[in-house]
Amino acid sequence: MTQEIHTETHELMSPEKNVQRIMWTGTAWFAVAAGSAGLVASTLFASGWRPGVLPPLLDAIWWVGSVLVALSVGLIGWSGCPILEVSVPIADKNKTRTMQFGTALFIIGGALALFAVAAGPAT
Repeated sequence: MTQEIHTETHELMSPEKNVQRIMWTGTAWFAVAAGSAGLVASTLFASGWRPGVLPPLLDAIWWVGSVLVALSVGLIGWSGCPILEVSVPIADKNKTRTMQFGTALFIIGGALALFAVAAGPAT
């Protein structure tokens, strides 16, 4: 039995539709990512917690995670920006990659930073 492979792109996945979707959802994801990162950081800092209370290894993990989160917010924000670059197909490729990479960095960075906080000393 042979399996048929479809090489046609569905209309919803056309570069034009995909770029429109990423610019809309990227804007929403940017607001959520920036807001949630700000909420967590402001809650921690308002409680009196500082990264300096962590042992050196956890301190380094917290800073790496925090930098990854900051980078991810920038990537997600760029994905939602309504600038099309050179052409729609190039924007589709680049915005798809930065949205995926930004989302992955947000998850990894947030997990690292919160792990460092949770594994650190109780205040």
